[in-house]
Amino acid sequence: MAVTALPSFTLPSLSLASPVADWTTDLTEPTILVADDDDTVRDLVAFKLHAAGYNTITADNGSTALTMVHDEHPDMVILDVAMPGLDGLSVCYELHSSAATAQIPVLMLSGRGRQVDIDLGLTVGADDYLIKPFSPSELIRRVRWLLLANSD
Repeated sequence: MAVTALPSFTLPSLSLASPVADWTTDLTEPTILVADDDDTVRDLVAFKLHAAGYNTITADNGSTALTMVHDEHPDMVILDVAMPGLDGLSVCYELHSSAATAQIPVLMLSGRGRQVDIDLGLTVGADDYLIKPFSPSELIRRVRWLLLANSD
């Protein structure tokens, strides 16, 4: 009668990091900061982004938005141009003037749709400019494009 050798198994070392942890952290959805002083617009944008699978944080003015960028490190910022105190153009300029935040894509939202307004937004560092009123599907399309373009 032949004796068959059974394979032996060794338990994995518990001191090694799990390979699962490396790729699961890459699966978290991007966090987007939405700053708009109009509660209705801010809530609608945050709701549509959340429905599309993004994490959102919100601010109702430019000063709070700037603080939140430094505290929360969002993957993208959506700024209303006209906010009390520090407006969206100033926040965008501040973000793109600092090496720590210059790489964060910024989408400006505004009811100001003249070419001079769009040019000013892009000049201060906005990556895109969306005129109000806008369709939610256009908002999501632009957000996806900006995040993809900045995912180096």
